[in-house]
Amino acid sequence: MTNPLRIQQLMKLVDLTRLQDQDDALAMQQWLEQDLAGAAVLPAAICVYPQYLTQVKDFLQKQNYAIKLATVVNFPTGSLPLEQVLQQISTALAAGADEIDCVLPYQTLLSGQVQQVRHFLAAVRQATAGVCLKIIIESGELVTCQQISKATELVVESGADFVKSSTGKVKVGVTEEAARIMLAVLAASDRAVGFKASGGVRTVEFALKLVNLFEEVTGEVATAQGMRLGASALLNDLTQQLDY
Repeated sequence: MTNPLRIQQLMKLVDLTRLQDQDDALAMQQWLEQDLAGAAVLPAAICVYPQYLTQVKDFLQKQNYAIKLATVVNFPTGSLPLEQVLQQISTALAAGADEIDCVLPYQTLLSGQVQQVRHFLAAVRQATAGVCLKIIIESGELVTCQQISKATELVVESGADFVKSSTGKVKVGVTEEAARIMLAVLAASDRAVGFKASGGVRTVEFALKLVNLFEEVTGEVATAQGMRLGASALLNDLTQQLDY
């Protein structure tokens, strides 16, 4: 069985995610009560669609939970006009979001329009000044190692706080290979940039592999300030192992 301290460490890295298109306010409330009420170890953040920010913020305040509240923009395709993305950010921040997870316009990157991607990232960073910004590169849609590396480099250059692997809405989520490429870029950076592994992080075993990889490549202990695990079901598995 995994060391209980390691399980607790993993739980503190989780961005507990609920991004189901068929949800409504009642389903959201039931999920919050089921997954969070009475939790022994709280996740780093909760990530939901923008329309649920106010509801989740009210829940967290009533429970007196010190959990960051995150939402997604330019999601999931990364193809919205910049003006619309900036409006999404403004609305999310007004609704109480502490963290913004924004999809990189990866199709633009794949078409070779690097300067356009830089412009997009600069505008998003300016709109989120003082707020934790995570950029989702959608690594499963980037065909080569060089493309994953380039996308990560652009995120680092932009001043974002985290580079995130995946939306969880495409066929291929985070892989160990993609994670290693992203982490190598972050380790070589002249400033601290966090890493968020998401898309297919469903088991404790895989989560541990990613954390071990993070610590191996960066030489840092994984904490919520430098690493996150985006997941929807992982917290339940971790809790079960902790209670075993």
